[in-house]
Amino acid sequence: MSVEHPQPRLGRRGFVGGSLLAVALFGRATAQPTGSINARMTGDFSPVHDPCIIKQGDTYYVFCTTSRGDAGGFVACRRSHDLVSWEKAGFVFAEVPEWARVAVPKTRGIWAPDISFFNGLFHLYYSVSSFGSNHSVIGLATNKTLDSKAPGFEWVDRGLVVQSVESDRYNAIDPNLFVDRDGKHWLSWGSFWDGLKMARVDPASGKRVGELHSIASRPMPKGTPSAIEAPFIVSRGDYYYLFASFDFCCRGVNSTYFTVCGRSREITGPYVDAEGRPMLEGGGSVVIKGDERFKGTGHNAFLREGEHDYLVYHAYDTQQAGKPALRISPITWSAGGWPSAEL
Repeated sequence: MSVEHPQPRLGRRGFVGGSLLAVALFGRATAQPTGSINARMTGDFSPVHDPCIIKQGDTYYVFCTTSRGDAGGFVACRRSHDLVSWEKAGFVFAEVPEWARVAVPKTRGIWAPDISFFNGLFHLYYSVSSFGSNHSVIGLATNKTLDSKAPGFEWVDRGLVVQSVESDRYNAIDPNLFVDRDGKHWLSWGSFWDGLKMARVDPASGKRVGELHSIASRPMPKGTPSAIEAPFIVSRGDYYYLFASFDFCCRGVNSTYFTVCGRSREITGPYVDAEGRPMLEGGGSVVIKGDERFKGTGHNAFLREGEHDYLVYHAYDTQQAGKPALRISPITWSAGGWPSAEL
């Protein structure tokens, strides 16, 4: 059965954009069972790295970077009806698109997808790079439906959106699509170098059309990596909130990743943290950090279900040899409007 996809109505004070357009459009709030989602999670929720999430009908879909233990394609998909029980649901790509392999000859895979819905299509932005390099591209694939059994299911690659080369001071990976209160579409991205960037995109094509804006960076002493990446933007009240990951992922139990945020009344910033420190100068209020079991809590997405907000992220499980696992934690908002989450 095909699904009709109405166009979003954008409210000034409501949540809009990012990976949650389809949640607001197609999903209904569900009763909250006792016990945390993470404590009850079962099935194929590990390995999951760099997750993004969306809901179509009664099904949640998580897309993630393909891990070594999850072979068979690129950009793995998992699905669930309750956020607790997860099963594998195939891959977006059988192989790295030829144009991306030509653009980034040293690549060995596809990283850090982002999923959103607009103009009647699901839009999946993805990264192609090689570790430690800013010779990178962000591409786009679209689909009419996420239900692989529905008519019209087919991932169509739309090619290049953003590119960076060694002479650039940014890295074109870790994309996130956001629709602002005025209905303008933006893509943010970035990893290390001079930090996080943003530009307008054309909603008809999904491709970049606007000038480059700097929204966050982490100045460090010479010789020390500027460890900031993975932007994700949400709207709440009169503010836009920019989430980002600090420190280092991809080191298993030795990962030091954690999630921070800042906020701004304007989509392009300036974003500041709860102490008033600009994110362009290394500011960022802690949202979540790991504990003795789960290390490296980062590369977050965001889920809104009715009045409930959730942080969706990965963490490395010390009880499973450091494998990255999907984590979904409720967000608590302070009286001053700042988010925090617990493992």
